[in-house]
Amino acid sequence: MAKKAEVSVEERLRALYDLQLIDSRVDEIRNVRGELPLEVRDLEDEVEGLTKRIEKLNDSLAIIDDEIKGKKNLIEEAKALIKKYSEQQKNVRNNREYNSLTKEIEFQELEIQLAEKHIKEFKVQIEQKKEVITETKDRLKDRNSHLKHKKGELNEILKETEKEEEALLKKSQDFQKKIDERLVKAYQRIRNNVKNGLAVVPIERGASGGSFFTIPPQVQVEIASRKKVITDEHSGRILVDAALAEEEKAKMEKLFTKLGK
Repeated sequence: MAKKAEVSVEERLRALYDLQLIDSRVDEIRNVRGELPLEVRDLEDEVEGLTKRIEKLNDSLAIIDDEIKGKKNLIEEAKALIKKYSEQQKNVRNNREYNSLTKEIEFQELEIQLAEKHIKEFKVQIEQKKEVITETKDRLKDRNSHLKHKKGELNEILKETEKEEEALLKKSQDFQKKIDERLVKAYQRIRNNVKNGLAVVPIERGASGGSFFTIPPQVQVEIASRKKVITDEHSGRILVDAALAEEEKAKMEKLFTKLGK
């Protein structure tokens, strides 16, 4: 069985830089989307919350309506009892019975007054809740309109970039397979530790890309020889020479143009 051809250091460096260019392009695409997905999610949560609030307020109104109906029924029952006791008073045989019926009538009259008081309070609550419902509905309408606008923005961006992003992510996986696992893990660790996600950078004006620290001439010569993987002692980034970087950028630009169509 033939042995798998050994990948040279230069080939690994090119694959690493290509991987960096691909991942940076994915970062650019995601930066274009920016905070939109989070904004849409927050708006969806707010709309859901407002909708549930309106539902609860309407349920509360239904409960208050039932309470009012109950109090009105109680009033009707109390009036019927007052009428009944008043009729009975006409046929009493002594003052004790008359006074007892009078107390019953007075009690029912108090029940009516209390029920009417509760009805008034319930009606005030209804007005207050209706006011809150109106305000909440206005807020919901505004949030729904804003959500529709933001979703439109996000969908437009996704339509333009989703296909390219998926293709780039697949390419990223393909390039990772060309590099040994140890290097890939180191690359990913560096990417996670730097703000701009740049783990592999070229030498620019004698310094590593994005850094002000000068690379010693002897180290620059070693980097240009492409015989081993060298990292910047200050930032930890993997370094490649400018010529290699330019060659890979030109190659990857053609790929990005193709994927973006």
